[in-house]
Amino acid sequence: MMRSLTYPLSVAAVLALGFWAYREGYETRAVEREVRQLEREIAAKRRDLRMLRAEWAYLNRPDRLSALVELNFADLQLMPVTDGHFGTAAEVPDLPPPVAVAELGLDASVSGIVPTNFEFGAGAAPVVIAPAAPAADGEQVP
Repeated sequence: MMRSLTYPLSVAAVLALGFWAYREGYETRAVEREVRQLEREIAAKRRDLRMLRAEWAYLNRPDRLSALVELNFADLQLMPVTDGHFGTAAEVPDLPPPVAVAELGLDASVSGIVPTNFEFGAGAAPVVIAPAAPAADGEQVP
């Protein structure tokens, strides 16, 4: 009785495994074809990128750009950049000293607040910059 059940189950298992292996082989070949196609596309994109970089370098030659500036000066009025357009580190002004927390009328025990006095307008008042605090739900609050 047991032998009559074991043989058909074994044959069915072998057939099922054979069918599974056959199907996996075809799926593997299909994936390999897709990978080869993607590799060809990547190679083509790299060739295009090299071509675009070469074209960009060609179009941005200084002699070509200066000729275009001269040709279109009446319309664009672009001036050539020279050494006189740049400053030195000595010409950069020193930053003003920071404002003390007490000068702003804040409690000295408050931590994490950076008072600054960088002026962005005529007579601008010092600004208090506080660190961002997380909200109750964990989101960042400005």
